[in-house]
Amino acid sequence: MFTGIIEAVGSIADIRMIGGDMRLYVRTGGLDLSDVKLGDSIATNGVCLTAVELPGDGFIADVSRETLAHTRFESLAIGEAVNLEKAMRADTRFGGHIVTGHVDALGTIVERSEDARSVRLQVRMPASIQRYVAAKGSITVDGVSLTVNALECDSFLLNIVPHTAQETIIDSYTAGRQVHLEVDIIARYLERLMGAAQTDEPADGDAGGVTLALLANHGFMRR
Repeated sequence: MFTGIIEAVGSIADIRMIGGDMRLYVRTGGLDLSDVKLGDSIATNGVCLTAVELPGDGFIADVSRETLAHTRFESLAIGEAVNLEKAMRADTRFGGHIVTGHVDALGTIVERSEDARSVRLQVRMPASIQRYVAAKGSITVDGVSLTVNALECDSFLLNIVPHTAQETIIDSYTAGRQVHLEVDIIARYLERLMGAAQTDEPADGDAGGVTLALLANHGFMRR
């Protein structure tokens, strides 16, 4: 599990296609690798990768066909900068939100504009994830935990403060750039629970699981 707080910006050192999938060599820059072991997870632009080799200045990971099908990794270039975050420790501060490192969809930067010292981004999202994105809710963009400012039809708006822009690859975004999107996992589980409540027969003495009425009664929804 991750938090969406980027720890370092690394770069792609080597890309090899082996047996139909990819082996990726990532130089990790200022990321502290002293506590990283083989088999540990490192989120790379929001994608959870497993370190299979540790050459000293980074890590090497295998990227499956499943991952290639749902990310923009096939278009990565040697030298390209990437956001990096090590897996969260149980004793560390939880600074962002719950991030799994599993990309839900590819988004596209529609527009970038300056707003005082901040950057405003409009990001188009596919229909498959629109129901999971809410104004003032959380979303992960290339591994960065961000707050959705507002929704506009098939896109959402972000405000990027100077620190976030400087410490991640977001400052390089231009219109047309594809980005990895991961929705808040709570929204996914909530949808699943509500779907089960509507289709399952309630047991004796059971109110039927999670329903809209139950959520409203406990303050999770406005009446």
